Amino acid sequence: MKPLVYQLFVRLFGNKFTQFSFDGSLEENGCGRFNDIDNEALRALKDMHYTHIWYTGVLAHASLSSYEHFGIPDSHPMITKGKAGSPYAIRDYYDVDPDLSVHPEKRMNEFIDLLHRTHNSDLKAIIDFVPNHVARQYISISKPAGVQDFGETDDTTLPFHPQNNFYYIPDQSLDIQGDFDSLSDRYIEYPAKVTGNDQFTASPNKNDWYETIKLNYGVDYQNGQTAHFNPIPSTWLKMRDILLFWADKGVDGFRCDMAEMVPVEFWKWVIHEVKSVYPDVIFIAEIYKPWEYHQYIFDGGFDYLYDKMGLYDTLRRIIEKGNSTHEISGVWQNLNGLDAFMLRFIENHDEQRIASPHFAGTAQKGIPAMAIATFMHNGPLMVYNGQEDGENAEGETGFSGNDGRTSIFDYCHMPLHQKWMHNGKFDGELSGINQSGLRNEYRDILSIVQQFETFSSGQFYDLMYVNSDIHRQYAFLRYDEQQAFLVISSFCNFEVRIKLHIPLHAIGELHLEASRKLILNNIITQKTELEITGYEAAYGGIPIRLAPNSYKVLRIIQE
Repeated sequence: MKPLVYQLFVRLFGNKFTQFSFDGSLEENGCGRFNDIDNEALRALKDMHYTHIWYTGVLAHASLSSYEHFGIPDSHPMITKGKAGSPYAIRDYYDVDPDLSVHPEKRMNEFIDLLHRTHNSDLKAIIDFVPNHVARQYISISKPAGVQDFGETDDTTLPFHPQNNFYYIPDQSLDIQGDFDSLSDRYIEYPAKVTGNDQFTASPNKNDWYETIKLNYGVDYQNGQTAHFNPIPSTWLKMRDILLFWADKGVDGFRCDMAEMVPVEFWKWVIHEVKSVYPDVIFIAEIYKPWEYHQYIFDGGFDYLYDKMGLYDTLRRIIEKGNSTHEISGVWQNLNGLDAFMLRFIENHDEQRIASPHFAGTAQKGIPAMAIATFMHNGPLMVYNGQEDGENAEGETGFSGNDGRTSIFDYCHMPLHQKWMHNGKFDGELSGINQSGLRNEYRDILSIVQQFETFSSGQFYDLMYVNSDIHRQYAFLRYDEQQAFLVISSFCNFEVRIKLHIPLHAIGELHLEASRKLILNNIITQKTELEITGYEAAYGGIPIRLAPNSYKVLRIIQE
């Protein structure tokens, strides 16, 4: 079955605090916990037809909340973004974040209990794996006996050594370029380590990932990117052990942050190592270089890759700028048969909310895009928490500013999501009509995938080449040996009536006879919309009416 992934940012999802202070602390603004994701929450997510939950922000990361009395070192404010901190500045790969626990001393037990609840709800659990960089103050207080920390045995006099875990700028101190005048003391790092976004300088700026350190996988970037993979680099072995540690806890998959910044040779080795023990664990790569897709799938061994640069960017241009829907045809054509490996989405924590004024301004404009992302391929789909409630991320929360994204750096909440959550009842009792209607549209889309296997394993046929005059709708067929469907989305802000042509070749591919009548039944309303012969569909066109920013899935039956 097609994986339907729900990205659940734990810090946000269960937060019941409705008051808000700009740049507020955990005590002022609240924080979601593992225990908030209880059986009722998981039942509600299962009811939406998700199959996997990506628990985002689980690993222990830099934060300005103090847990020193639990033996957890404080993070320096100069190298921590926001009071809550970036969930991608990992300070301990072998620990979960104490913010997410009711009893910090029992934080791992609370996470394991969440994994058990997830599996008992017939859902699978994915967590982040952040392989490219760590927090500048990385130190593992929870590592198993005998495990060495990153950098513990590094030769810090050398810019590069294959067995070092970090890269160094010898004889220079770290000097972050930014406004830190309000801090009474500066963070000291000597020698300076290379910054996570490949900044081989002792002076990263405020737009860099200055809170992180780049990990060394045996590639000497400053000398022609020469590779030193034999003997196996220390970082490879440590990362394998971390992945096996979490798989042994019951994690079913890993969303691998910035996978393209780590050599594909490592992925080929480590995915094989993990799957030789846990064959069903899945690996999803965040990757933004389409020319490397083939390599990361077939050489690296990833199950799925992000399709940000293809379908997401294309759909955004269509919604935001009015580009032609014919651009969507170019997405699957450029993939050259890799379509089923692509994870599709129209929101995630890195992208602006659809309902944000910075993007579409209303969540309804995302519905036709959601239908296309869900139905046009056999690969997985992902929904970001709050997306189905129309969250618009409006207003400043702190470090992140007002940029149309729900902050991942600050203690904040999702107001519309909280209405559906209803203080932990997860019944939508406080949701308005528009919010409830939007959630129902998402449920309808996802339920179709669950109901009809065609959308998980069937064939795809693009109809745009015979409908060259249509530029605000996108139409295609999905079919297998048992059934056939016509899917059409409209990006118009008003009702439209169009005539859609289905070529005789397509009718033959569906194993239908052009001379006989075709009956088109609406899957959602369960009503017959039209009866027409194949010849009429090919030469005269199928008359279709579409509501503003909507879609239709029509089952095609031969009389």
